[in-house]
Amino acid sequence: MAYQFDFLPVLQQGDLLLKGAIFTLELTVIGTLLGVAIGVVGAVVRAWRLRPFDWVFGAYVELIRNTPFIVQLFFIFFGLPSLGIRLSEWQAAVLAMVINLGAYSTEIIRAGIQAIPKGQLEAAAALAMSRFEAFRYVVIQPALGKVWPALSSQIVIVMLGSAVCSQIATEELSFAANFIQSRNFRAFETYLLTTALYLVMAILLRQVLAWAGNRLIMGRR
Repeated sequence: MAYQFDFLPVLQQGDLLLKGAIFTLELTVIGTLLGVAIGVVGAVVRAWRLRPFDWVFGAYVELIRNTPFIVQLFFIFFGLPSLGIRLSEWQAAVLAMVINLGAYSTEIIRAGIQAIPKGQLEAAAALAMSRFEAFRYVVIQPALGKVWPALSSQIVIVMLGSAVCSQIATEELSFAANFIQSRNFRAFETYLLTTALYLVMAILLRQVLAWAGNRLIMGRR
């Protein structure tokens, strides 16, 4: 007997998918802001070898980049309570995304910083620029401009990776999809629409990041 497609049961609970999509975007925004902030600090420390913090960030980067995101998530949500640190599903998901993106963005931004010619810093000093002005205009802004495409791709990857947060009952998009499918048993239709939503969110996020890079980093209109 041929399979009969029926999207109506899924569409009738479309509000749950929309809510899950919004929740996923909220996680991504918070994770991006805090994760990139950690990345900037870590990149400066590692690029300029500020001891002993460069060793700390070096160990942090190697640990996170060489372990699965889901294991990091489980350690935070299930492991930390053994030490008396209890986090809600939302807090654990945000913390895991921040820590994960922070490690990857550290290496991405460090590559940008190391690509800045030392002569530009000498020129900034000759122009009597303050250390903050030199860091902002001569170091970090050009560095971010060089690596923005790679950093944007990593942010999208982290957003898509947030799907595993459903394993700790975080009510993001994949959690909503699993819930809907368990009620209507329309797995094909449910996950097809969920896939489409992830695709749309990824494309829109790339566009927003490209716009932000042009306006805020490159200074283009």
